[in-house]
Amino acid sequence: MSDSIHLRLPFLEAAQAQKHVSVNEALRRLDAAVQLVVVSRVLTSPPDTPDDGARYIVGASADGAWTGRDNEIALWSDGAWLWFDPQAGWRAYDEADSAFVYFTGADWTVEPGGSGAVSTHGAAMTFHVLEGDHTLSAGSSNDTSLVIPDRAIVFGVTGRVLTGITGATSWSLGVAADASRYGSGIGVGAGSTVVGPSGPVTYWSDTALRLTAAGDDFTVGEVRLAIHYVQLTGPGA
Repeated sequence: MSDSIHLRLPFLEAAQAQKHVSVNEALRRLDAAVQLVVVSRVLTSPPDTPDDGARYIVGASADGAWTGRDNEIALWSDGAWLWFDPQAGWRAYDEADSAFVYFTGADWTVEPGGSGAVSTHGAAMTFHVLEGDHTLSAGSSNDTSLVIPDRAIVFGVTGRVLTGITGATSWSLGVAADASRYGSGIGVGAGSTVVGPSGPVTYWSDTALRLTAAGDDFTVGEVRLAIHYVQLTGPGA
């Protein structure tokens, strides 16, 4: 049975029995490869309990069931791994890094965003804005699940109060090492904003943002935060 050139979709043969098998396999491959979104592109070992339909770009020097599959796309489907061999120019969205990446033919590299630069061999400097919402829990401070990525060069953090904050009379925005790095005396009413430029500051590990209450502890509220940063990527070949 012959396959298509790019996605290796199985063709139907004349007088073929069980035609639905070929059709369903082609649909499975289309579903996996089109509008590609991967959980991660750095794992080198298969996750213990992947979700059905989860896709990964296999990291360098992979082991276990992923041995010899570096840079391939791994799909977990019906209890088994299926494989896709990318071609130069394939594009994917990496959920872990909140970034688009593309395959150079030798490696996956971050795609320049709205502005940035990329070299012939994939070295890049790209600008990013990473955004997320945080629902406050009671206490004197909250660390967010939204984190500054490892090795990000941060130029500032901005934010908006979505639902009025109660308890505190104002608040500060920063990180554990500097609780007011991105602003202090920030309003608590819905619609209050903060624009907090900084250094720029380089972070050498994933770092949560910290909201610190002033006047009294937080009780409730919700904020939307955005991290403005530059990321450097080395050449892929």
